[in-house]
Amino acid sequence: MKLGVLVYLENNDEHILMIHREKEDEHKGLWLAPGGKVEPNEAPYETAIREMQEETGLIIEDPELKAVLSFPDHGDSPFGDEWHVFVFYSNRYCGTLTKCCPEGRLEWIPKGDLSKLTSWEGDRLFTPKILEPECFSAKFVYSGKTLLDYTFSNS
Repeated sequence: MKLGVLVYLENNDEHILMIHREKEDEHKGLWLAPGGKVEPNEAPYETAIREMQEETGLIIEDPELKAVLSFPDHGDSPFGDEWHVFVFYSNRYCGTLTKCCPEGRLEWIPKGDLSKLTSWEGDRLFTPKILEPECFSAKFVYSGKTLLDYTFSNS
């Protein structure tokens, strides 16, 4: 089992920072929020701050936990393992956006356009809920790149 984070960073109540993945992996060609793996002895909120700085050059403040997502692996997960992902939101940051992200191209996307991005089907389902006030959990079952089932639960 692996632990990861995603961070939705909002700018001026209008845009969310996203990455168009160009790295050769299961996410290539898709849009994702910045994030990554939780390292040993690291709390998820520490991972959120570290990954944002590594991938974007920005230092986020007060990341708010918005969701815990589960991605089980029944032998055909596109992610290669069972994942539990902590999703954070912030609209407070400092620093300068890097021009060279190791994962792909960074872009501020208008909030209303997030659902139009080429992304995992599950991401299109949970992303709008990240911008709502309450915290939630969800489970997404994939076979290859096909979403087979999902459930949401308000925490």
